[in-house]
Amino acid sequence: MSENLLIILSDEHNKRMLGISGHSHVKTPNLDKLANEGTLFENAYCNSPICVPSRAILATGRYNAEIGYWDNADPYDGKIPSWGHRAVEGNCDAVSIGKLHFLDDQAPTGFSEQINPLNVVGGVGDLLGLIRQELPVRKGAANMAKDVGSGETTYSNYDIQIAKDAKNWIANRKKTDKPWVLFVSFVCPHFPLIAPEEFYNMYPENDVPWPLLYEENKRSQHPYYLAMRRCMNYDDYFDEEKVRKATAAYFGLCSFLDHNIGEVLSSLEKSDFADNTNVIYTSDHGDALGMRGMWGKSTMFEESAGIPMIAKGPNIPKSKKITTPVSLVDIFPTVVDSLKLRKNSKDNDLPGRSLLDIAAQKNDYERIVLSEYHAAASPVGAFMLRKGKYKYVYFAEGYHPQLFNLEEDQYEENDLASDKNYSLILDGFYQDLIKICNPEEVNKRAKKEQNETILKHGGIEAIKGRGDFGYSPAPGQKAEFD
Repeated sequence: MSENLLIILSDEHNKRMLGISGHSHVKTPNLDKLANEGTLFENAYCNSPICVPSRAILATGRYNAEIGYWDNADPYDGKIPSWGHRAVEGNCDAVSIGKLHFLDDQAPTGFSEQINPLNVVGGVGDLLGLIRQELPVRKGAANMAKDVGSGETTYSNYDIQIAKDAKNWIANRKKTDKPWVLFVSFVCPHFPLIAPEEFYNMYPENDVPWPLLYEENKRSQHPYYLAMRRCMNYDDYFDEEKVRKATAAYFGLCSFLDHNIGEVLSSLEKSDFADNTNVIYTSDHGDALGMRGMWGKSTMFEESAGIPMIAKGPNIPKSKKITTPVSLVDIFPTVVDSLKLRKNSKDNDLPGRSLLDIAAQKNDYERIVLSEYHAAASPVGAFMLRKGKYKYVYFAEGYHPQLFNLEEDQYEENDLASDKNYSLILDGFYQDLIKICNPEEVNKRAKKEQNETILKHGGIEAIKGRGDFGYSPAPGQKAEFD
């Protein structure tokens, strides 16, 4: 018998910002309850730490090195089959509610129904992020810092509506209807860092912790991240007051998100589907939230590439914590497994594995997951592998790699890559990487295709003239360019 599947996705949720993960301030009672009644995956990662590529990977179950949705101007268009296509082909419904960040509402992305979707700006998204040879100084941090604190935003109102739509959909569904997968995709805690007053007031500004490794002498001096910070110029906009307001607001948005998720889960518990529905909660990527002097996503550090991942269901272990590394490519086989879809030969080469299967098995700490980044503010492609206690990051075009022992160095302060004692480990990781993809070839292909898109839209100066926008607007709103 097939089991329905509810996938709840947030945008930009730092994996550490959960009560169940031991955070000393952030309150997430509904997600904590979900984890206590199910399984928490402690080593979960996105496969690209930026919205549009991450969501394309989640949809297709394939690494970006293969599918080539490189950046926020390269949205998923349905040309590569998604788990939605597989569900519909298997006579199941695949319904989305909320943010997709795909090409547009008409693209054949596999859903049998889309409710109130949010897609990329004008069908083209962030063209400015394509410029990587000489990184432009961006205004994204200015947009992020200009409005921080308490209040309502189009995003918070949108999330409230998403929760209502999800509750109504579950309540109106009949048990005799087709098996289903429901994709409920919230925007928060993505910036703007403005939280509804009730949730903002949960975190007095003077009581929130100062970002870790914020001081200049503690920040990464790797040339890749120096270039990224120059491009994003965070320090021009975030003074102490802004940092504290932004932190309090992000904490508040995490609690606001948790509240909305609780509303959806409560509706499920009251429905006819409570006993035959699996639930997955995760996020498209994390958020630095000032750590290392950086804001937003886009790095391979844990706060950005790491994500929360929780699973609950009839046959999913309760109160279990899994150390097996997992990632968003595991969602596709989880859909197939949960809905009991007939095996498809086209899926044989998918890199992922069902989370239901992983949760039921012994920990496989040595499993490898890949994340890569080819988007805004990156001078070269970055490729991260997590395996065992180590994290390895390969940078293309001769940038020196990074290696961290996450068991001994959870905040990635001590880069071991220059220590000769770790040369064999570095070589082993490189061999693991090239079994998945050739990083230099992938880097060249990404830049070539991005340059082609730049020319298609009139060249670098035309794109710079178009300006920068802070974030994709909620449905019914227009993007504001600077």
